[in-house]
Amino acid sequence: MQVILLERVAKLGQMGDVVDVKPGYARNFLLPQGKAKSASETNIAAFEAQKAKLEAHNLETKKEADSLAANLNGQKFTIIRSASDTGALYGSVTPRDVADAANEAGFTIDRKQFTLKSPIKELGLHETEIKLHPEVSATVTVNVARSLEEAELQASGKSIQELAAEQEQEAEFEIAELFDDIGSAALDDEDLGIDQEPKGAEASEDGTSDDNKPE
Repeated sequence: MQVILLERVAKLGQMGDVVDVKPGYARNFLLPQGKAKSASETNIAAFEAQKAKLEAHNLETKKEADSLAANLNGQKFTIIRSASDTGALYGSVTPRDVADAANEAGFTIDRKQFTLKSPIKELGLHETEIKLHPEVSATVTVNVARSLEEAELQASGKSIQELAAEQEQEAEFEIAELFDDIGSAALDDEDLGIDQEPKGAEASEDGTSDDNKPE
């Protein structure tokens, strides 16, 4: 099926190009989203008549997108979720969740503008692309953590696996210190001459107790 593009479409063409596409792609994506029209003589003539106006509108929206991209690039949005000790989320983070986080931070972005190859299903830092315009994109980082404290640690460059390893090392260190304290206490008792033998009559060298010695 031939269509005429009303805006730039990645990997397809520029505004005004007449291209061949699969009918399903045209009906389900290009046509309903206003990105293209069927390449009939009437539509091509209508495009040529409005070309200057469409190009001016595209240029204006691109300038707005460039300005927004300058503010968005490098932004980090934190999303708190429950997860296992291995970092696997109980659920997932979707474009809607990321859009909500961005909107809470003061940006007005539609969830359809976020590009996720697949839902986020683990803790950590995830780079996400935002399509602000057919020719303009921005990249933000989604920090998915179980708490704000954990999010701060992840933002500093530590992964959930590294955090778990550090906690395990701390626990092992505490246990080792506890055994050292017990060992030191035992040595102190020996130095003080504390008798560790059971209480009772002391045996003499010949094996008889003082109580059994002849008078």
